[in-house]
Amino acid sequence: MTIRTAMITGPAPARLDGVSDYAERLAGALGGAGVQVETVPLRPPAPGCWLAATVGAAEAVRRLRPDIVHVQFAPSAYRFSALPGLLPRLLPPGTPLVTTVHEYGWWTAPAWLPGPAWRPLERLRLWDRETALLVPASRAVVVTNADHGARLRRRTGRRPVLIPLAPNVDRAASPAARAETRRRLGVDGGGFLLVFFGFVHPVKGLRYLLDALPALRTVRPGLRLVVAGGFTSQALPEGEARAFRHELEALAAERGVAGAVTFTGYLPAPEVSALLAAADGAVLPFTAGVSARSGALLAALAHGVPTAVTVPDEPDPRLRDGENVAAIRARRDAAAIAVAVRWAIVGAVLRGRLATDRRSLAAGHTWPAVAGAHVRLYERVLADA
Repeated sequence: MTIRTAMITGPAPARLDGVSDYAERLAGALGGAGVQVETVPLRPPAPGCWLAATVGAAEAVRRLRPDIVHVQFAPSAYRFSALPGLLPRLLPPGTPLVTTVHEYGWWTAPAWLPGPAWRPLERLRLWDRETALLVPASRAVVVTNADHGARLRRRTGRRPVLIPLAPNVDRAASPAARAETRRRLGVDGGGFLLVFFGFVHPVKGLRYLLDALPALRTVRPGLRLVVAGGFTSQALPEGEARAFRHELEALAAERGVAGAVTFTGYLPAPEVSALLAAADGAVLPFTAGVSARSGALLAALAHGVPTAVTVPDEPDPRLRDGENVAAIRARRDAAAIAVAVRWAIVGAVLRGRLATDRRSLAAGHTWPAVAGAHVRLYERVLADA
């Protein structure tokens, strides 16, 4: 029997929102696994009209009459409105509901209610401070990483289903595309191409990467940095995005490296794949640190690119310094970025060591594996229903 799933997502297109991009890729992978997926964007008819958007999504579900409703939830995807969390009350009675939480553990609606007041509601599965009725009403809750899962279990007592992320860019570039990309960027045979990939936002640490670039170019004068990713996103509206891009361009000029930096803006996935295939190294200097739940990191590793990452407060044990990544030991620190990139990526010895294990981590994160885990989950939910 073919499973019919209504996939509910935020209103933003995939090029502006990581969760929408994930949902689009998941829908494609599920289609390849034999699941019929109808995507239902929860889109307000006017700015701020989230109740109308939620009612509209419920009406779409009633028309579709799917076997399962699967909500992709992150507060930023719904502009931090709690109203989409009321969706379960608007669905037909008995509808099997699954929710994937992409962000968890830092947001509360309403924010003024103290933490102790939420605990009995969450333990009794009456309300969740971040998702309203979505987590309490779901037959299954999916998390993409163990950290979110542990937080959710502590609060609600529920045991979520862990289904890790997969790379957000498929490897599609040919050797000819690699050579053409390097030629177009002006990176000759002795040059070094360093790439940052992902949505551009102040929390991604690019200010500190630009501060580190002069020191790196003293070691490799031909080093070029490409910042590949859109500035406008759900998390950074157009006006703020434009101002931030101007700030980074001015900082590059101030540091004397403007001619060595390229800001591409949003790129289609095949062009990103060609860029990653052409890269000598990648760097993700996020101000909160990086874990294996980063789609950008998984994409870089899947393309075989030696990658330097900042270390979060609670390091991800799957990321091992000198084996599958190069660790940037201090966040918001240009000197630490320069040291990690210089010794662990530019240095020939450590580049060879990183090559040993970087693809093995990415090999465990594939879209067929993600789709297969969802199919098994759907089958269990339907059997229980």
